[in-house]
Amino acid sequence: MLTSWVSWARRCRLEPMKKVAQTIKDHWNGVLNAFDSRLTNGRVEAVNGQIQAAKAKARGYGTTKHLITMAYLIAGKLTNLPASPFDNPACAKLSV
Repeated sequence: MLTSWVSWARRCRLEPMKKVAQTIKDHWNGVLNAFDSRLTNGRVEAVNGQIQAAKAKARGYGTTKHLITMAYLIAGKLTNLPASPFDNPACAKLSV
């Protein structure tokens, strides 16, 4: 079906359709692999969105190392992290 559509679109009088058909023809193997594997970059885009939101909230980080650390903490799904010192009941008594 895709072959016949590309053939039709290449003969179409609309230039945008011709351009799409040429792009599909140029990337033919990749387009067919996308249909077969059904893989997407949705997860990568979701993680990128989380990191961009963290950057916006922080109004920038001091160094690249700080940004990378925040990216790991936000999107890395890390386990066995040390407990927050602010959740310690002993510290809560001191601040009162």
